[in-house]
This record gives sequence, structure tokens and C-alpha cells, in this order.
Amino acid sequence: MRRVPHVLIAPLAVGACLLLSAPSASAQDPIFKLDPASRNIVDLVMDSAVASGLPPHSILSRALEGIAKKAPNRAIVDAVRRRLVSLRASRARLGNVSDSELEAAASVLEAGAKPEELDRFRARQQGRTSLEAFTVWADFLARGVPKDEAFSAINKLWQDGADDATFHSLWNNVQSDILQGLSPGLALQNRIREAPQRATTSAGKPPEGP
Repeated sequence: MRRVPHVLIAPLAVGACLLLSAPSASAQDPIFKLDPASRNIVDLVMDSAVASGLPPHSILSRALEGIAKKAPNRAIVDAVRRRLVSLRASRARLGNVSDSELEAAASVLEAGAKPEELDRFRARQQGRTSLEAFTVWADFLARGVPKDEAFSAINKLWQDGADDATFHSLWNNVQSDILQGLSPGLALQNRIREAPQRATTSAGKPPEGP
């Protein structure tokens, strides 16, 4: 079973997104571990997400993650506010992409990427998804790969038309090298040279078709 890079996507968040507003919610639900004022702020941030057409479960995921880690209420509130800002920035840069891509892009921004760097991933062939690219990118940043090098590598593969398997293979190899003691930046530099490249058209875009 393949291992997936650690990006903060909580599968149970979708079902849990009713916890804040449901009158019959049990006091045993994790969200009730927050003080009332913090719960109210999380609720308001989720409402703002809904009003903006953004996934509210991504906000709740942040809150539940903080609760699970026993973070202070203030830190959890700050985290959900940052997630809303990151989601809005990602939507503005990427346009109409899936919620999962939007969440992955938000994680990239929260890991230290620049919002304008997402612009390079807006134009795409029909049916192509940037989810794996963003997931690997965010993981590289979390592991200490220098920001410019991480962007350069992921952007290069994306512009070359790399598929999900190529991004995952790069992540797996870089992770292995880091675990063996190589610095994150050097591990990426070495492995990106090995990444397969696709021929491009004169316009610098991957050719259509297989």
C-alpha cells in the first residue's frame, strides 16, 4: 500500500462539519474541548468559508487537529483563521479547482510558499490535477527543503507534464535520501536531475494526448 505525503487532510472532517451548529451535538464531541468563545470563532470562520464558496470542512479539520495535539485555544483560533486566508488566496490564484486541490494549495502557502507561485499551476490540460504536485511540494517545505528550490523543482516537473507517479517517485526518493542523512536541499537537487522529462511544443507546453 503506497504511503501518502503528510498533508493535513482529515477524512472525518466532512462528517464532523455539523458539530458546531447542531443543537443535539454531544458534549463529548472533540470540538467541545474548546472554550465557548473559541468555538464561536471557529463557527464564524466556517460560515465565512461557506459564504466564499470555500470548503468549511478544511477549517474544521484545522480545529480538530489542534485539539488532538492539545494546542492552546488561541493557537487553534489562529490556525483556522490562517487556513481561511490561505484558502482564499489559493482560490484567487488557481480559480475553479477541486476542494482537495484547494486544501493542498493552502497547505503549500502555510508551509511558506508565495501566493504568486501558484499562478504557474492555473493553466492546465483538461482533467489534469495538481493535487499530488501540491502535496509533495508542501511536504518538501515541511522537511526543510529551501523554498526556492522546492518551487523550482515542482514547477519544472509540472511544466514538463509530469504525472502523479513522477511526483510521488520524486517525493519517495528525496525522503529516502533525507532519512539516510543527506540535507533536504541536496537530496532534491540530486533527485530532480533523475526525473523523466517529456518533450514540449514550441510554446513550451506538454503535447496533447498520451
